[in-house]
Amino acid sequence: MPVSLSHILFRREREQTSACASLNPAMQLFLLSGLSGSGKSVALKVLEDSGFYCVDNLPAELMTGLVDYLLASGYDNIAVSIDVRSANSVQRLPDILLQLKQKDLTMHVLFLDAKTDTLVKRFSETRRMHPLSDGVRTLPECVQYERELLTEISNIGHHMDTSELKTSALRAWIKQFITLDGVRLTLLFESFGFKQGIPLDADFVFDVRCLPNPYYEPQLRPLTGRDAPVVEFLEGTPAAQHMYSDICGFVERWLPHFIMDNRSYLTIAIGCTGGQHRSVYIAEKLSRYFQSQQQVLLRHRELS
Repeated sequence: MPVSLSHILFRREREQTSACASLNPAMQLFLLSGLSGSGKSVALKVLEDSGFYCVDNLPAELMTGLVDYLLASGYDNIAVSIDVRSANSVQRLPDILLQLKQKDLTMHVLFLDAKTDTLVKRFSETRRMHPLSDGVRTLPECVQYERELLTEISNIGHHMDTSELKTSALRAWIKQFITLDGVRLTLLFESFGFKQGIPLDADFVFDVRCLPNPYYEPQLRPLTGRDAPVVEFLEGTPAAQHMYSDICGFVERWLPHFIMDNRSYLTIAIGCTGGQHRSVYIAEKLSRYFQSQQQVLLRHRELS
C-alpha cells in the first residue's frame, strides 16, 4: 500500500551523502501528479502492483532525500505522488526535477487530468471533500484553483486525460506507460469522438469528420476502424488516403524538431464524430507507419 510520509525514516546527512554516491543506474523513478479526482490513487495502486515502492503525498522538497535514501536501501523502482496536498512545496517541483535529472536514473513523469465537470461529478458521487475546500469556494472553483496551481507541472512529462476513461482502461494505460523507455521520445496516437470532447492531453488535433462515414453503411455501423470491412471501405476512399498522407507528412516533417527540443512525449489526436471508425482507422495506420522509427503508443479513447 502507498505509505504516508510519517512511515519514511530518513538517515542522517552523512548517510544521504553516501547514498548519492551509490545510485543505481537501473533505477526507475516514476513521478505521479495531477488534479484531485483524476485517478492518481488508481495509478499509484497499479504501480505498486507492478513492483514499485510507492509514496503518496510527499512534500516536493523531500524528493531528493527520499530518492537517495531508498536507493541506499536497495530499492530500484520508486513511485512518488505529489500534488496540491503538499501545499506550496508543489511549486518547487520543476526545479527539483531538474536536479534529479542529473542523477543516474530513468525518470517518468505522468500528469493526470480530467474535465472540470467530470471532476465535479466524481467528487459529488463519492461525497469526498476537495483538498482545497475552505468553506468559501464552490467545488468547481476549487477545481479551477487547483488547475491554476498546477499549470507549470501539467506541462512536464506525459499529460493523460482520464475524463472518459473507465477504471479498467486507466489501469491498462498505466501498465502500458510503465514499459516505456524514458530516454526516448514517445509518439502517442489517440483516436477520439468529438461528441465526447477533445482530449485534454493532445498536442495536435486532426479532424477527420470530413471523410465518408462508415457509420451510414448498415453492415459497417456495428464495426470499428480495426475491422477488415471498415479498413477496406476507407482504403478505397481517396479522401481518406489523402488525409492520412497529409497527417503522416506533417508528423514526419516536424518530429525531428520535437526530438531536438528534448520532448519526451508527443500526442497526436485524431477525431471523428463518434470515435469508432474513421479516427480509429487513421490512428491505427499512423501507428503502424511510425513504429519502425519511434517509440509508439496507440490508444482508442471511445473504444476503451
